[in-house]
Amino acid sequence: MKYMGSEARIAKYILPLILEGRKDEWYVEPFCGGCGTLDKVQGKRIGADINKYLIAMWQALLAGWEPPDRISNDEYNDIRINKDDYLMYVVGFVGIGCSFGGKWFGGYARDGAGKRNYCLESKNNVLKQVPLIKDVQFRCRSYDKLELPENSIIYADPPYSGVTKYKDKFNHDEFWQWCRDKVKEGHRLYVSEYNAPEDFKSIWRKEIVSSLTKDTGAKRGIEKLFVHESQYKNRELF
Repeated sequence: MKYMGSEARIAKYILPLILEGRKDEWYVEPFCGGCGTLDKVQGKRIGADINKYLIAMWQALLAGWEPPDRISNDEYNDIRINKDDYLMYVVGFVGIGCSFGGKWFGGYARDGAGKRNYCLESKNNVLKQVPLIKDVQFRCRSYDKLELPENSIIYADPPYSGVTKYKDKFNHDEFWQWCRDKVKEGHRLYVSEYNAPEDFKSIWRKEIVSSLTKDTGAKRGIEKLFVHESQYKNRELF
């Protein structure tokens, strides 16, 4: 599913690093979003997100629900304004799947010629994902409230510092401290970001071109994968 900040396009690069040496450990994504990396992992998986509408959508899809083929601009705006009048999973689908750039109710998605049906495209995309995530345990939790199995492999893709805001405010200092705490507890933790505190080291990087809004157009940034320095003291870091 197209989702603002999705790491699906870099999954083929970072997942071999994240999953290296994995045996029977749980794979956990505290910011699962559009499941663009989660759907490419096998085995025991937990997908969590604080957006209750998004999690409701994934759960409904796994239960057999099929999204609508079309949502009009008027319907989109009514759902955006009157969320409580609609089923949560419908709100979750429309709020992301029918929005420009996959940003949470970031504007009704349409092309200049008015020919593309973004709703149908999103429907087809999520239905393709369903068989790939059928055994995922989805949970609606803030990352810091998420219960983790012992010695989990955690991949965190939080809202990036200094870029377009997501649905909720995010405290990056608290997040990085949570990362330190999880490493101390024995989890293997990886973080996608542009920058990180000094005690986190980059083990992979790549220039990525993205466009998040109609107004900003294309942007370039160096995507990086970070680990805490205590995790790979003997590994080449760059």
